[in-house]
Order: sequence, then C-alpha cells, then structure tokens
Amino acid sequence: MTGIIDAKLEDLGILLPQPATPAANYVPYVITGNLVFISGQVPVGPQGLMYQGKVGRDVSAEDAIAAARLCALNIIAQVKAACDGNLDRVTRCVKLGGFVNGSPDFDQHPAVINGASDLIGEVFGEKGKHARFAVGAGNLPFDVAVEIDAIFEIE
Repeated sequence: MTGIIDAKLEDLGILLPQPATPAANYVPYVITGNLVFISGQVPVGPQGLMYQGKVGRDVSAEDAIAAARLCALNIIAQVKAACDGNLDRVTRCVKLGGFVNGSPDFDQHPAVINGASDLIGEVFGEKGKHARFAVGAGNLPFDVAVEIDAIFEIE
C-alpha cells in the first residue's frame, strides 16, 4: 500500500533516487532516539555530480536553486532509507543546514537554499516547516555548488 508521502511524491511527479553511499569515512544517517541526522547531501543526479563551481561565477543563482532542490531529493531518499521505506513515519523536518559555494561577491545564500526548503515543504506540508541556516563557504567537496544536511523527527 502506498503511503501518504509516497502518494504526494507521485502527485508531484517526483521519483526519489537511490540513497547515495558515503564518499568518505561516515554513515549517510544516524538515528538517535526519535531523531534522524542526515549527513550532508550534494547535488548528485542520475549521471553523477551536477552543478559544480562557484555560485555567482560558474553557476547561476537559478542553477544553484536547482542544485539545492536536488540535494533535498537526496535528503528525502536518505530519510526514506532511515525509515525502512516508510516516509509516513516523519513527524517533522526539524532543521536544514545549507552551504553555498559562492563567489566572494555572492550574497543570496538564503534564496539558494530555498530550493531545498521549498521542496521539503511541498512534500511534507506542515511537517516540513523547519529551522535552518544558509551560509557561504569558501569551497565544498568536489567543487559542488551546494551541500545540505538535515535533521528529521520520526515516530
């Protein structure tokens, strides 16, 4: 039987990717109590890494927003794995942390991370309202434009 969140994803035309495997010595998520901490997710698509370079120089703000949305898709895929495939176990997205690999003069970090926040809200509704930060970074792994981590509460 399809769950409520899976049905919402289908209505939105979203097919979740397979959860990414870690690129270094860490795990993709940790569950402690009723919280799931999702490791930083980068914009990995079907063909691999996407949206590489400095936002404001190599990557447009619009493409960086798309990168943040892709990071959010990868976050949701990790949450689904943590919930044994049942996204209806999510009771709240608690927090997103967004890092933007921006050029020195780029200052629209919150607008970029909205790409992730908006998707989380579309998918989870009220349960998707979260605290967050959006900061600029001097560089990010693999020269990606955006990296986002998350904390979810589950039942």
